[in-house]
Amino acid sequence: MRKGILLLLLAAGPAAASEDIPDKYPQSVLYNKPVEVIPHVWSAIGATAPPTYENAGHNNNLSFIVTGDGVVVINGGASWKLAEALHAEIRAVTDQPVKLLINENGQGHSMLGNGYWAAQGVPILAHEEAAAEFADGAGQDLAALERYARENAEGTVIALPTETFTDRKVIEMGGLTIEVLHLGPAHSPGDTQVWIPEWRMMIAGDIAFHERMPPIFEGTCTSCWIETWDTAFAPLEPTYVIPGHGHPTNLAQVTRYTRDYLLDLRARIGAHIEDGGDLAGAYYVDQSQWAHLDTFEELATRNAGVVFAEMEFE
Repeated sequence: MRKGILLLLLAAGPAAASEDIPDKYPQSVLYNKPVEVIPHVWSAIGATAPPTYENAGHNNNLSFIVTGDGVVVINGGASWKLAEALHAEIRAVTDQPVKLLINENGQGHSMLGNGYWAAQGVPILAHEEAAAEFADGAGQDLAALERYARENAEGTVIALPTETFTDRKVIEMGGLTIEVLHLGPAHSPGDTQVWIPEWRMMIAGDIAFHERMPPIFEGTCTSCWIETWDTAFAPLEPTYVIPGHGHPTNLAQVTRYTRDYLLDLRARIGAHIEDGGDLAGAYYVDQSQWAHLDTFEELATRNAGVVFAEMEFE
């Protein structure tokens, strides 16, 4: 059994990550050294905690695909230094050049490292909605990075994607077909999935969570997220899933901790509304079955409030 596959199987349980570990790769600004998940697909797994000085903002997964004729990177990283550190790890694996960067959404931890890659002459691809969200909020994202990351934010500059897509973009590189997809509304505007049909590998981005609680933003349509899951994501039946946060796993695991969590929270908020409950009471709906997930304390009550606001007038 390949080491990468073994790591994948071991990571399938929810106890595989801990937000209490500040840094698992202290010789690098990266939180984790990249691991080969399946042959030719690598990922540096970020912390399941919120961004901090200790994890340098590496709290999402930074992945790359070695195609045989160049490297495709998924996520620019939260800073110039994180992007630079990931590039150093790529060079330790292959002498192939990085030929494309894909941003999985418009959040700072996906796009603030774009400036480093742009300086290397790498094209940057993002969904049109993600690009617009980053263009609108990049200044705030950079200011937040500078506050918590301090010296690890040095050198970071704002660089927008150089190319956008709407629904699907097919990349042919080194004999490999990579489908860059926007399957529908989910966690945030322009959520992007990178699908390698030949290998049944889905680099899912923030449509899929399992070791940490999914954050639900104001404006997120949770019913749309569930519909996208049921009609577009799950039917692809990936064997391997690299979520936006947390260790590589499988479809059943992310279904349990994403789709099933959303269904459960909506059912509880729906019952609360039916009973005449208000927003103040919505914060206390029972989410105890999810309390073992990282970031539960930070997100559970906020998620309940956002879903109440969404469902109140449905």
